[in-house]
Amino acid sequence: MRNEIYLDNSATTPVAEEVVQAMEPYWTIQYGNPSSPHIRGIAAENTLNASRKQLGNLLQVNPSQLYFTASGTEANNMAIQGVASTPYFLRHPGHIITTPIEHPSVLNVVNHLEELGWSVSHLDVDGFGRINPNEFSKHLRPNTKIVSVMLVNNELGTIEPVSEIGKIIEAENRERQHKIIFHVDAVQALGHLPVRIPELKAHLCSFSAHKIFGPKGVGLLYANRQAQLRPIMFGGNQEDGLRPGTENIPAIVGFTKAAQLVTDSLDANIAQLRNLRRALISGIETIPGARINSPKDGAPHLLNASFAGIRGEVLVHFLEQKRIFVAMGAACSSKKKGASHVLQAIGLGQDEILSAIRFSLAPTITLDQIKYVVYSLKETVEEIRNIYI
Repeated sequence: MRNEIYLDNSATTPVAEEVVQAMEPYWTIQYGNPSSPHIRGIAAENTLNASRKQLGNLLQVNPSQLYFTASGTEANNMAIQGVASTPYFLRHPGHIITTPIEHPSVLNVVNHLEELGWSVSHLDVDGFGRINPNEFSKHLRPNTKIVSVMLVNNELGTIEPVSEIGKIIEAENRERQHKIIFHVDAVQALGHLPVRIPELKAHLCSFSAHKIFGPKGVGLLYANRQAQLRPIMFGGNQEDGLRPGTENIPAIVGFTKAAQLVTDSLDANIAQLRNLRRALISGIETIPGARINSPKDGAPHLLNASFAGIRGEVLVHFLEQKRIFVAMGAACSSKKKGASHVLQAIGLGQDEILSAIRFSLAPTITLDQIKYVVYSLKETVEEIRNIYI
């Protein structure tokens, strides 16, 4: 809607018009199955291969190491469970290192593996959710097999030092027969930070299209050969046997187009997002009882703040009446009862957690709109306090 101000872009984004146009022919004209041997199937296979090659160029990896999935969640599951499902570790469960602020599609997989006999270490985080690479080595064990650390936290926008962790793992692996496999959830990073997989030193990396103005229903997993992934689903031989099922060509084309668009405009988008975020921070800091939970040097599109004495859910719905859309936290858990595990991990009190709001920006937002959001936020916070306090 023209008069809406949508600040929940970390939950999902609208599909860009250029993406819709790129996808359209693959619904009704170029609709072949890439596994079919005839001309329509061959055309679909060529499109699939071209998309994979283009994404490989953008991420600076060999296209043969990219696997299309149905979501970032599926990519995270394929990565972690795929390593854990190798014959050796089915017989000898190993050790996993992760953080307490990961996405549920990582933490719940790790919890599942713990039930199967894996041991788990959670790295400590500071008051903004950052891990300390100097502390990481202390958690390594002879049987450490998987390390999973997100690049950008989806509630706080904290940027984790994954390249430093990757370098430590790389050095450690030179001395090991059974290598440590490093997984990075980069879903919130793509389109908001430069993402060059070789610089991350990761063996596995997960992405999602609908966070970057692409379609829902398609994700991507980078997996190099050292990971030795096993499939967690079984069927046909699509995606080199790792992800059976007919590939979703329209969505894959849309993902590829969206990734190209956000990469082409990355520098300009980052500059715009930083300006918007600075203005939002400055405005929120003038509101009595407000607290910024995100680090100042976090990802440019994300900001988390608490407003003393106000329930976040109430604030979300009051702002909704003014056509401003924000979130209480991650979309994957915002309707789930219970406090945010991320905000708990950084040491916030219950009142601060329950009054927290996540603002997630897009480069299409204007500075005037942010000024209106700040004005409305001040007005709404005062209004709610007058009613409930």
